[in-house]
Amino acid sequence: NRSARTFLYPASSPVGNMAAARRHRLVAASQPGFLPLKADLDGSGQTTGRRKRVNKNKKKNWNKYSDIQDVEEFLDDVRLQERAAGGLIADKPDDSLFFVDTGNQKSVPEPGGVGKKGRNSKPLRIDLILQPDSRIAPPKDVLAHQRPNAKKERRIAQKAEKLAAMGVLPRRQKLLRRPPAAPSVKEKPVTSKDPERNFYDLWSAGGPETADLYYLEQTKKKLVKRPEKLNEKPSVLPAVEVIAPGGSYNPDFFSHQALLLEAHEVEVQKLKAEERLQRKLAINKADVATEMSTFKEQIEGLVEEEEEPNPEAEQVADAVDESVGSAAQREKKTEKQRKKEKAERMKELQKKAERKMIDSRQQLFKLRSISADVKEMAQRTRRRRVQRKARQEAQKSLPRRLGKLKFQAPDLDIQLSDEIPGSLRTLKPEGSILKDRFKSLQKRNLIEPRERAKFKRKHKLKYVEKRAFREIK
Repeated sequence: NRSARTFLYPASSPVGNMAAARRHRLVAASQPGFLPLKADLDGSGQTTGRRKRVNKNKKKNWNKYSDIQDVEEFLDDVRLQERAAGGLIADKPDDSLFFVDTGNQKSVPEPGGVGKKGRNSKPLRIDLILQPDSRIAPPKDVLAHQRPNAKKERRIAQKAEKLAAMGVLPRRQKLLRRPPAAPSVKEKPVTSKDPERNFYDLWSAGGPETADLYYLEQTKKKLVKRPEKLNEKPSVLPAVEVIAPGGSYNPDFFSHQALLLEAHEVEVQKLKAEERLQRKLAINKADVATEMSTFKEQIEGLVEEEEEPNPEAEQVADAVDESVGSAAQREKKTEKQRKKEKAERMKELQKKAERKMIDSRQQLFKLRSISADVKEMAQRTRRRRVQRKARQEAQKSLPRRLGKLKFQAPDLDIQLSDEIPGSLRTLKPEGSILKDRFKSLQKRNLIEPRERAKFKRKHKLKYVEKRAFREIK
């Protein structure tokens, strides 16, 4: 009888899957306290039809004809109960599932919850939709609470506490010989990844409660700290310098003469610089080529000249020959000579040591002169320090070398005695305000000295003679 036979199938086969699903369904249905939310899980909706006969020996039929729909429906029902009720309904007490209806009771409205005509204001439908419908707690973000090297730091802290309880101080505190200070616990700032951070309304009038430095800098509520060096001025000169009294349209005689003298000194310095340059570039008449020097240069190497005897060179050669001969004839020193030279060297060293000791003793009698020299050296140092300080202060008002060009001071705007106008209406304007401001920026070390760029033609000009011009000829 084929129906009376017993077959053993692997657990991954379709027959094994169907058997496991059937067993799971039977166990779930046999639970005394299980209450399914779906009506089709009670077993009443199952169809009792004849199963289709399938060849179980083929692997392609294992997943194709394995029925696990009832198991998935059961697990979906369990998940639904966990989301809706926070757990299985069978595990809930009766008080949380049922209540006794004693009629309509007037509930005391909460403050701020009273609407029109004293009725309780119901929440809006949009608020109810936005509320979470799951009672399962959200998963905790483990990475937000992790710290690098936390285990190592905790082990070091435990070891330090154990040593402190035993009375053993660290090496640094032993060297300082003072009791250890109480460790100050610093509160860590709340990061943007912390799940327990406070939230704030982006469109509210007030700002966030946390004064995060990065947030304040990005929202321009806290400016970046300005370096102190940027507050220092590159020069102590004023932006606009007032001209001397002699430059007025109706100056005083003495002030005008003083300004003339200053302009005269500037011109004298320019003339001296030009004369110095001319002297350095001047040609020496003795170095000018003559006819005789030119002729000697042309015939050089063509005529054989007799060499004149040089007595000094002959003496040097004889001395070299004698030294070589004496070195070749030098004999080896004897032991007696070596001991004698060693004794002389030792005696010389002893004399130098004794002389050094005598000099050090003699310095005791020169304390007054040494103290006077020390005082003079200290005065010289103070004097040099004052001079260096004065030189540094003077250099603050001078233009520095910022580029490849040096600063060239502009010419003084001055008028001669016969050019001074009688009134302001007859005064002729001189100079340029733009050039004056440009030179002032250079003098105050704000920009480097510059010169006008020279125009350099990229392509040569091409001259073309037109036909009309040739006809005129």
